[in-house]
Amino acid sequence: MKIIDRLNEDRIHISFEVFPPKTDDGIEKVFAATDEIAKLDPAFISVTYGAGGGTSRNTARIATHIKDDLNVLSLAHLTCASSTKEEVRDVIENLKDLGIENILALRGDIPANMTFPDAERFRYAWELVEEIKRHGDFCIGAACYPEGHVENEHKADDIRYLKQKVDCGVDFLTTQMFFDNDIHYNFLYRIREAGITVPVLPGIMPITSASQMRRSRELSGTVFPRRFLSILDRFGGSPGAMRQAGIAYATDQIIDLLANGVKNIHIYSMNKPDVAAAIMNNLSEIIKC
Repeated sequence: MKIIDRLNEDRIHISFEVFPPKTDDGIEKVFAATDEIAKLDPAFISVTYGAGGGTSRNTARIATHIKDDLNVLSLAHLTCASSTKEEVRDVIENLKDLGIENILALRGDIPANMTFPDAERFRYAWELVEEIKRHGDFCIGAACYPEGHVENEHKADDIRYLKQKVDCGVDFLTTQMFFDNDIHYNFLYRIREAGITVPVLPGIMPITSASQMRRSRELSGTVFPRRFLSILDRFGGSPGAMRQAGIAYATDQIIDLLANGVKNIHIYSMNKPDVAAAIMNNLSEIIKC
């Protein structure tokens, strides 16, 4: 089944994301975490993509396990900056052979000490979308950035490039994490005005430790509102309290989104089934509405 067909159903959908281990030695631990998340009846589970090596192979392994063994829709991430065009084509063909119908197309981070762009690699995500379309009947997702992509100085340019990517064949979008829902609502207004009509899944990251907040800021450059920083100042020194507060904050974000008509939510669960389960428990009656 394609994810776009599920997203178009008139009901609330909650999905989760997991990531492969850095080495093959950790695969069983990731399988165990994924198995627990699958028990929460998610709309789908996405699997991130590593920069070459075992993590890239393990993306397909985990996505196949989700689809075949857990009977849950899986979404395999695919990035192109760290791989040659031929390597990307091989991955697409492998995913097709495994029966994986859903791919999240990303440029990905540019590896250190690499000359980029070059003729051997796709430069933009829209080029990857076109390549995936050439290889089969996939459902294709892509990323979007409510606070603007760090490489684009002007938000108008960011939306113009997003429209180009969507027009190449993207079926749905997933946002980068954000912590102020007003940013998401403003972003939706601007992209709808620009003619981008595909479903947009807000990406929610439960921040359960001070160190996780620092990593999130470094990776995404996202803005943390004063309300969240107050929580961090008060509870950041107590792991148990910060975990509980982070889950509550993410839950509050999701409830507000649902109350304002958003039906599809993607949670960056960071291979933490206990956090995912706590959020779903908080939403147990709400998602039935």
